[in-house]
Amino acid sequence: MIELWTWPTPNGQKIHIALEELGFPYTTIPVNIGAGEQLRPEFISLNPNHRIPVIVDDAGPNDERFVLFESGAILIYLAEKAGRLMPQQASARYLCLQWLMFQMGGVGPMFGQLNHFSIYAPEKIPYAIDRYRNEAARLTRVLDKRLTDAPYLAGREYSIADIATYPWVRALADRGAVPIGETPSVQRWLETVGARPAVERGMALLAERRS
Repeated sequence: MIELWTWPTPNGQKIHIALEELGFPYTTIPVNIGAGEQLRPEFISLNPNHRIPVIVDDAGPNDERFVLFESGAILIYLAEKAGRLMPQQASARYLCLQWLMFQMGGVGPMFGQLNHFSIYAPEKIPYAIDRYRNEAARLTRVLDKRLTDAPYLAGREYSIADIATYPWVRALADRGAVPIGETPSVQRWLETVGARPAVERGMALLAERRS
C-alpha cells in the first residue's frame, strides 16, 4: 500500500494520475497547503522542503518502507516500479526524461509564477505578469511544436512526461492564461489525455476539498 500525502494542485495531480494509471493501491492523506498543513511536524518529517506531494511505500526497494518527495522523482519511481509509462529502450527512455525535465524546469516554475503574480500576489506587478505570461506562451509553443511532430511528448506512447505536464497546461488553459487557440496540437493533446479514465479520476481526487 502506498500512502499519498497530497493536495489538488498540478504537482499533486501528477501523482494522482500516475497512481490511477498504474493501478497501485494507495491511501490519500490530504495536506491543505492553504491552511499551512505542510508546515506540521509530521509532514516535515517526511519532506524537509515542506512541499506536496510525498509518497510512503510500504513495499519499497528491498521490500522496505520508502519515503520519497519531489513529483518528478516520484513519477520515475512509480514508472520503474510498475515497468510502465516510461520506455525501456534507451533513446526513447531519455526522450521521455528530457520532456519530464522540460516540465520540471520550465513549465512548472514558469506557469506557477504566472499563476502567483496574476492571481495571488497582493500587488499586481505588470512587469512580472507580462514576463511570466510571455514565457508561458513561449513554452506552450514549444509543446505545440513537439506535439505536431509526435502524438505524445515522449513520442508514440503516452508516458510520465505527459502526466507531469497535463495538469499544469490544463489549469492555465481553463482560465485562458496560455494561448491554446493558437496551439492546435496542444489542444488536441489536452483533449486526448483528458479523456483517459485514469486522468479523469486523478484530476477529480480531492477536487471538492479545494473548492
